[in-house]
Amino acid sequence: MADVDLPNVERLSAIRQYIKEKWTVLRRGHSDLLAAAEDSKQEHSEGEPWTVYVSAKEDIDQVRETLSAEIPEDFQQIALRRLPKDIDDLETHGLLYLPGDYVVPGGKFNEAYGWDSYFILRGLLLDDEIALAKSLTDQLLYQVAHYGAVLNANRTYFLSRSQPPFLSRMVIEVFEHTQDFDWIQASLPVLEKYYEYWYRSEHLHKPSGLSQFYDFGHGPAPEVAASETDEQGKTHFDRVKAFYKRNAVDAYDVSLYYDREKDVLTDLFYKGDRTMRETGFDPTNRFGPFSVDVLYYLPVCLNSLLHQMEQDIAEIYRQLSGESTQEMSTQEMTMEEKMWRLRADQRRDKINEYLWDEAHGLYFDYHTTTSQRREYEYATTFYPLWTGIATDEQAKRVADNLEKFEAPGGVRTSTYNSGNQWDDPMGWAPLQLIAVEGLMRYGYEAEAKRLAKRFVTMVTEDFERCGSLVEKYHLETRSSEVSGEIQYGYSSNEVGFGWTNGVVLAFLALLDE
Repeated sequence: MADVDLPNVERLSAIRQYIKEKWTVLRRGHSDLLAAAEDSKQEHSEGEPWTVYVSAKEDIDQVRETLSAEIPEDFQQIALRRLPKDIDDLETHGLLYLPGDYVVPGGKFNEAYGWDSYFILRGLLLDDEIALAKSLTDQLLYQVAHYGAVLNANRTYFLSRSQPPFLSRMVIEVFEHTQDFDWIQASLPVLEKYYEYWYRSEHLHKPSGLSQFYDFGHGPAPEVAASETDEQGKTHFDRVKAFYKRNAVDAYDVSLYYDREKDVLTDLFYKGDRTMRETGFDPTNRFGPFSVDVLYYLPVCLNSLLHQMEQDIAEIYRQLSGESTQEMSTQEMTMEEKMWRLRADQRRDKINEYLWDEAHGLYFDYHTTTSQRREYEYATTFYPLWTGIATDEQAKRVADNLEKFEAPGGVRTSTYNSGNQWDDPMGWAPLQLIAVEGLMRYGYEAEAKRLAKRFVTMVTEDFERCGSLVEKYHLETRSSEVSGEIQYGYSSNEVGFGWTNGVVLAFLALLDE
């Protein structure tokens, strides 16, 4: 495709100003606790206090004393409770307490999201919001220490799952700005704990040594059942049942997920649906219709990010050892650094063994039961470029396939329009960044900058029409008007929007604008 011209300085200045102001609007902390506790994704009676849960490891009396002093009026509208050990004992869902400031995505997403936070952080660092970027990272580290993982987001109904693991990248990139050695040393055991989360039996496919997504909860995801309804009042699950009723599915055995005789979704469906939401791509047909078969896949994205985590932890050990260069022999490395670099190398080799498809020149997800890759062309094929897993030849093959993914507004999520919001023609900021920086890493500068220009130009033109940045875009019409295209997932387009803000700033920095 032909190159496009970026908007002029004045037009870009307007979008920069919008983003700068939004960091304040999207910021949450003690002073905004009541605003953060409010949740449009749950039913709530007027006048009823909003519930905030405090970790069992935290001193709830101290938290109560602090909050009642800092926000006395708002605190009267908050019910502060200790989080029970068993989440099934929860009487009502609520916000999970975080001690510091963080940034929410925007719109109905009024909590700190796991992978959104990385792309938000990129923007904060570029906008010289260093203290807020560090605090945001600290809140995710706190989640690992107090709630077991970086959660999908800090609500109780997300306690059973995480999201794509970008936390180690956040720690590294904050450290590059602060050079705070005490801080990264304190972060290290928390990162290792989070890594182990992805190595628990349910997340680990032992025969390959690679990892899988897995949600530990059961039943319908509460936030979906309560909020994802269409104009006819039908939930996402109602629409899925209607699809199964009238369509044949050859991607998997539908009887595992849908009882046609009783017209009900099975327990395994809800497990798969919850697990699909841990991927961050909710929903897509990437793992078959609605991705409920994700339970049996080794995903390209997750394993690429865990390879990055292994590299990042090794790098932290190198920094703490006092060595000033990465060009060291194995003999000069500490034992810990050697171990983590070996893990990264082993995962890289396994990814290229299981997930690289030589015939297509793309990375595909691998089905552990059929022992086959699912030939579903998806933008996650750029993740192994972003994390440095691909060889030069593999990167060239992916770059040669760029025409499959390039659209007027940037990088297609997939090459198939399934009616799901995480498929074509929707375009999402995180995948733009991964693709552009992955191509840049392997020397495809012209292609990368062309894609970055397409996305920035589309976002700017839509901003001038609508006055805001949003979470997703229609890449063909180059517009935020998406509701008519989305049959599965929520058809709204939330404003704010944290990760779009961050990626736009990253692309402007790349393009020196």
